[in-house]
Amino acid sequence: MRIRVQVEAFDPGAELNALHAANVGVGAALGFVGYVRDFNEGQDVAGMFLEHYPGMTEKALAKIAAEAEQRWPLLRLEILHRIGQLQPGEPIVFVGTASAHRQAAFDACNFVMDYLKTRAPFWKQEQGGDGPRWVEGRCSDKDAAQRWDKA
Repeated sequence: MRIRVQVEAFDPGAELNALHAANVGVGAALGFVGYVRDFNEGQDVAGMFLEHYPGMTEKALAKIAAEAEQRWPLLRLEILHRIGQLQPGEPIVFVGTASAHRQAAFDACNFVMDYLKTRAPFWKQEQGGDGPRWVEGRCSDKDAAQRWDKA
């Protein structure tokens, strides 16, 4: 398991390739990349600032990753989340899962993203034409995370 919270940009392709490079037993490597959009809920977005609580954020992400590793037979798991000022089109998050078989990689990646959206202490402030606005959590994210509580 590898957890990173950083200001620096990253190369999603290099991150995905690194999942497989460390272990030839990997039969499936899956990478999810989330990007900053130039719109949200019908409003233009010129940029985004992400804040977090150092130490608490990494601990929360490690807990999510550990639970994923308990549920699925993963060979590797990577979570990389950016903080600071970001522009539309920039990658903001990478979740990579590697397993001997694809279904475990798919399920674990979905689980991590669903829990990350609802349980990780990040705060997003979008900049738009009407000034800055804080991004609230979505009911759809909570619903998606709750499906894993039943599994």
